[in-house]
Amino acid sequence: MYQNFARMNYFKFLLLFAVCFIGCSSSNQNEEKEVEATEIVRSDEFRKIDPREIPGNPIELIGEEWMLLTAGNKESYNTMTVGWGTLGDIWGNPVITCYVRPDRYTFNFIEKSEYYTLCFFDRNYRSKLRYCGATSGRDLKGKNKAEEAGLTPMYTENGSIYFKEAYLVLECKKLYSDQFKAENFAAEVVMIGKEGAGGPAQSVYNEMSEYHKFYIGGIVNCWMR
Repeated sequence: MYQNFARMNYFKFLLLFAVCFIGCSSSNQNEEKEVEATEIVRSDEFRKIDPREIPGNPIELIGEEWMLLTAGNKESYNTMTVGWGTLGDIWGNPVITCYVRPDRYTFNFIEKSEYYTLCFFDRNYRSKLRYCGATSGRDLKGKNKAEEAGLTPMYTENGSIYFKEAYLVLECKKLYSDQFKAENFAAEVVMIGKEGAGGPAQSVYNEMSEYHKFYIGGIVNCWMR
């Protein structure tokens, strides 16, 4: 009888040990998942860098991560999400080119501005960038779109607006701008379908009132956290 009792206690001990081991293992796995999901920890302070030190692949940086284009001044400015752009060098200057439709509210601001900014954010700000891309500042009845999105405006010596939450800020000086012209497009550039493949070819501009205007901006300042 004593042996049976001892055997039962031994099995209880093994069962308890197994439960504790599984629980600890699960807890460690959760901690690992949390660590993997944690955003990069960045300093609160911006430091000035050479534009040639900008990290990452520019195609992914612009096309996948997106950026906020902001133009105007302290008294009146607007921002919009941008997913088209090119980063490179022209006329001996580090430059970034962005594209804005004339029907966007930000268009009038960048047209009147000598300087403007392009801000890049970590992935946990994705929803704010979606909001700034889908919401027009002209529809907010006097409210500021960036502040409605929860972004904190800051100002450069040139009077440009950028955001405290960004990790990379490019301050640009407008060097050249022009509007796309229909006669200069190669057909395969603006067409996303082919005739005979379920219907007529569809242009990316079918539902837009005007072609984009592009702005080549010389990068005069570059800050990173």
